[in-house]
Amino acid sequence: MGVEPGAELYDFNEPSPTGKAGFGKWMNPKSPYDRFMEDQGVPIHRDIGVHKVQDLPMAPWKRLGGRGTGIQLLGTEHLWGMYVVEVPGAGALNAERHLYEETYYVVEGRGTTEVWHESESRKQTFEWGPGSLFGIPLNAWHRVVNATSSPAMLLAATTAPNILNLVRDAEFVMNCPYEFSRRFSGEDDYFKPVEEIHADPVRGLAMRLTNVIPDIVTCELPRDNRRSFSYRRVEPHMAGANFYMKIAEYETGQYSKAHKHSSGAILVCIKGKGFSYTWPDTLGMRPWQEGRGEDVKQQTYEPVGMISAAPMRGDWFHQHFGTDPEGLRLLIFDGPYGPGFRRGGAPGAQARDVGAVDTRDGGNAIAYMDEDPQIRKTYEEELAANGMESHMPDWAYETRTPPDGALEPAAGF
Repeated sequence: MGVEPGAELYDFNEPSPTGKAGFGKWMNPKSPYDRFMEDQGVPIHRDIGVHKVQDLPMAPWKRLGGRGTGIQLLGTEHLWGMYVVEVPGAGALNAERHLYEETYYVVEGRGTTEVWHESESRKQTFEWGPGSLFGIPLNAWHRVVNATSSPAMLLAATTAPNILNLVRDAEFVMNCPYEFSRRFSGEDDYFKPVEEIHADPVRGLAMRLTNVIPDIVTCELPRDNRRSFSYRRVEPHMAGANFYMKIAEYETGQYSKAHKHSSGAILVCIKGKGFSYTWPDTLGMRPWQEGRGEDVKQQTYEPVGMISAAPMRGDWFHQHFGTDPEGLRLLIFDGPYGPGFRRGGAPGAQARDVGAVDTRDGGNAIAYMDEDPQIRKTYEEELAANGMESHMPDWAYETRTPPDGALEPAAGF
């Protein structure tokens, strides 16, 4: 932990032979990123989630030239940051560049974004609309322009906390002249959508190497099956960034297995509506049955709402439920570094996709037959209240092996 200039200092008191040095307890200090965001003069939303970001209070944001609010959901502190910004009707945000990565999701509106390096006279311009997702090349100048007379709203995910907390000099982060030409050098097709699906080189999961997707609400998603029956998923890798994310969808009447992992993952609802449960693994796999159901946190959402899947210090089980006839589609931000790096380990050491492996097999996912019975009951009640029925097969609550002729699930069910 660094000592900030001007910080109050205390005399060190050496402990007695039987004592221990230090205060023993303390209040978590504000990070350089925390102070940077407070200086922006906009509200900062801190909670486990939010039902709709459109309902968050916003204030004029002088640096950006629009109205906005910072978002720091519990568990993402120091890992990565978010904000939502409103672009004035028939106006634009201020041009800026910065040494942190930035990805935008368009909540509402239509417009264009201009991207350029200071050494280049020509700007690359591309269009965006509701549901668009695009990445900004590192430290490239960019300007977001509204094409309509109504305000547009964009949700941004950034690695600003990582950079500002390391460098501890906001002026340098926002005004460094270095151009990362290996990431962006003004290519004519840089912002041309690429639809090819590849296997990511670490885990073999579906990915798209593209710097813009015009509409992630309706784009095709390949079958994945790792979270539920017929689960679909793809990882967009944008602007050569370390920022890891994916787009996922649960079919109508199905829900995910509970699973746990480290903190930092934020689920953003982009289609449908639903809710998520999340609880610390110290409550066990059946918290209601153990009389601890009141300690399980629930967040409802619709487009564009969100939840911190594993808040606080992580290792929380979380489970997601769609209650809309069109299913539930999510944009999931994880922040810098994907699962291949986050779990640590020496290069070349064997790793395992434990989030998609049942606890019975040494993983971190709870099989449907092992989950708390209250979960199925509550979900079926929520579906009924919305005029829907569950499409979960009865056999899944009795065995992990489907009977002959039943739905063939992915490995691990």
